Amino acid sequence: MEDILKNLREDLNLYASPQKAEGLKRFFKTGEGQYGEGDIFLGIQVPDSRKIVRKYAGIPINDALRLLSSKIHEERLIALLIMVEKTRRADEAGKEILYKKYLENTQYINNWDLVDLSADKIIGSYLFDKPKDILYSLALSENLWERRIAVLSTFDFIKKGGYEETLKIAKILLSDQHDLIHKAVGWMLREVGKRCSQKALEQFLMINYKQMPRTMLRYAIERFPETLRLQYLKGER
Repeated sequence: MEDILKNLREDLNLYASPQKAEGLKRFFKTGEGQYGEGDIFLGIQVPDSRKIVRKYAGIPINDALRLLSSKIHEERLIALLIMVEKTRRADEAGKEILYKKYLENTQYINNWDLVDLSADKIIGSYLFDKPKDILYSLALSENLWERRIAVLSTFDFIKKGGYEETLKIAKILLSDQHDLIHKAVGWMLREVGKRCSQKALEQFLMINYKQMPRTMLRYAIERFPETLRLQYLKGER
């Protein structure tokens, strides 16, 4: 309903800061030709956004989707965090609806924080015990954010002890040209070693590390002992 979104936006504006908005515009690369070009910020910190989410988590899904199509970054973030909360509370049918709505609206999930705070909790959690073909389609997408969704969705599996999909998607994305994919893949590989199997991570690296972009490799081996880390960086493994 219009009144719900009107009230939400009024509450949101209470936390707005033009000074912080300028900093966020630089941080999220909104300049011409950058990945967040033209995005609009109110200057709201994530903890304050979460306060709004707690208050409005019960709004209808259609209102959340209307918020997701906003030109304002924080409104899209709040919409996604509301969808995360709805997923957490939903039965299987409800989770499926949210999963499908998320995939139908990826054009609005268009910066790394939006992906990172939602993909594993909505896409990954739904797919955990189901076929995962969609992740491979997303990994091959021309859309940067869909590729990031593909790998970040596997974080749910990692947290539950599964890492095979992460390694397969990482292999697909080894030759990706974008720094934000290098960072995401490296991060998920590091989490495989941290939470699941250091041996599996090292086996993957032994085969692939010389092909990996430098940033991806650095992220993946961040927790390694210094001597081992340097061997990988110098190509001596």
